[in-house]
Amino acid sequence: MSANGSRPESERDVTNRLAGESSPYLQQHADNPVDWYPWGTEALERAVAEDRPILLSVGYSACHWCHVMAHESFENPDIAAKMNASFVNVKVDREERPDIDAIYMEAVQAMTGRGGWPMTVVMTPNGEPFFAGTYFPPTARQGMPGFGELLDSIARAWRAEREAIDEHATTVTEALRRHAEVAPVAGLPDHRLVAQACDTLLRSHDPVNGGFGTAPKFPPPMSIDVLFRHHVGTGDPDAIRVAELTLDHMAAGGIYDHLGGGFARYSVDDHWAVPHFEKMLYDNALLVPAYLHGWQLTGRDRHLQVVAETIRYVLRDLRLDGGGFASAEDADSEGEEGRFYVWTEAELADVLDADELALARDWYGVSSAGNFEGSSVLHRPVVGDLIRPGPVEALRTKLFDIRIRRIRPGLDDKVLTEWNALMISALAEAGAAAGEPEWVDAAVRAMEFLEAALWFDGRWYRSWQHVGGRRHLAYAADYAALIDAYTRLGEATGERRWHEAALTTAESMLDLFWDRDGGGGVRTVGRDAERLLVDRKDLFDSPVPSANGNAAFALRRVAAIWDRPDLVDHGEQILRLVGGAMASQPLAHSRLLAAFDLVAGGMSEIVVAGARPDLLAEVRRRYLPSSVLVHGERFDGPIWADRDDGRAYVCRNYACGLPAEDPSALAAQLDALVATT
Repeated sequence: MSANGSRPESERDVTNRLAGESSPYLQQHADNPVDWYPWGTEALERAVAEDRPILLSVGYSACHWCHVMAHESFENPDIAAKMNASFVNVKVDREERPDIDAIYMEAVQAMTGRGGWPMTVVMTPNGEPFFAGTYFPPTARQGMPGFGELLDSIARAWRAEREAIDEHATTVTEALRRHAEVAPVAGLPDHRLVAQACDTLLRSHDPVNGGFGTAPKFPPPMSIDVLFRHHVGTGDPDAIRVAELTLDHMAAGGIYDHLGGGFARYSVDDHWAVPHFEKMLYDNALLVPAYLHGWQLTGRDRHLQVVAETIRYVLRDLRLDGGGFASAEDADSEGEEGRFYVWTEAELADVLDADELALARDWYGVSSAGNFEGSSVLHRPVVGDLIRPGPVEALRTKLFDIRIRRIRPGLDDKVLTEWNALMISALAEAGAAAGEPEWVDAAVRAMEFLEAALWFDGRWYRSWQHVGGRRHLAYAADYAALIDAYTRLGEATGERRWHEAALTTAESMLDLFWDRDGGGGVRTVGRDAERLLVDRKDLFDSPVPSANGNAAFALRRVAAIWDRPDLVDHGEQILRLVGGAMASQPLAHSRLLAAFDLVAGGMSEIVVAGARPDLLAEVRRRYLPSSVLVHGERFDGPIWADRDDGRAYVCRNYACGLPAEDPSALAAQLDALVATT
């Protein structure tokens, strides 16, 4: 180590400090000539001691443009030399450190009007940002400044215009802190809030291709949930029509993997045809319930087919030894975006006979011109027609078997608590509803893996990887997702341990994250965690539910099972933080809207006592979004009081119907239950 804290060039040619990190994303940059630091005291202390600006680069392993910038700039010796000469360079995996990512992404959006990854932020030694952006090419092109020239400009300004930089950084930081403080409103929003939010969604949906807004299009599973809830409560046909339109178009498009199942991250066009090819665990975890609920409401087998194929993909390609789930698969393979997934007509002609090739053209939209850089992304030209006849299934199997011999995209094999919990919830609910016990077994195994790998000394951790073990204290989002996963496991298995764990985790979340002095809600980081530039509350859904939305939702369901009014009150305090904004910004607050639906509309408790699989099946085949289910092992709680074996009990707002001893009697009560929500 040299006197100024940088590594000698001979060492940097081999590895940098990221070589000791377990994150696959950080490992991707371990042999860069950039003198990277992971986020931590070593980097921050050096920046202060040498009065250097910090160059923060944030991304994730499956990010295509992160790879592009790495190859163009971070592997470029000349650019790396500029970074090393003037900056303390810090790399962050946004999936491991969502707290850091959220703070500085807000700065990027405030300063540039847009965001994304790779994220590039330059800040003072105390972490206050003064320059921000996303991807930069190595030299100027298409209106973007070159990264090398940009580094020179910032370095000159740091020396010559320091006072102005410090003033600007202070102004940005103060704005970030003001924005982080959210004052609660006096009471809960109007009871018509969900209906108003659905009106907004219906006005903004794409009536031709489904979804909301224009390209790029991201799957909106949580907004679909709001539409389904509204339909169940009101019978509004437009709500279910718009939700199904989106489900059908996504499943027909190239964003869905028609050979192997599962969804890519998003579509670059407005009709879901060409995806950005990375596959994320959380997208698939959230889309499984969306299609499951579509099947429960309509009985359409095509929705259940998507559920089954998506779960098959996750269990086949993302499940790790021990039962946990990897985070993502890359967009790139063999150095090309989408190479694993696309086909040229010539490639297909080499492996298919004439009849099979004609079928591929007809069923999967293959053409000589293709729809992606001369190749075809397989899709279903006839929207809504997904059930494959025998010859098509034989074709799918043949192509899938050929494809698996290709070089696969890179796998990010770190296990994230939040994302795994989302998948556990999906598996447990879908397995119970569809009568697929192996899905429930996979959910149980995954949770047992999380408990063994990511729970230690009374505290959950965020990330685990087979090389480095557990890393980073878990965030409020992790705890909130775990509460829901435990509750879903209890509903699916009837085992007492899961309901007890849900309650314990809820209490731990409130102890660690609840804002006792600033109006309620859960803060992103716990009381025992590192203090960052801004102490945030996560209130906006991103690709995953907001921490506060998931917390309010999960707390209300646990409260119904354990009869805990205090948990209901905590959930209501969260809802008062956002108030009427949920109606005007439903895409940003969909999980909070679902929580509001539970609070404002009331909840139902269903108890099936004793071994009555016929009664359980009657409950599980239905979409009952405002209900909780208890069965199997009894536990100490009012919900089990005076429940005789062999009967089902349906209660709503502290009033219970007559015990039901046969499925038809139970069906009548459940039908009436839906009609009153």
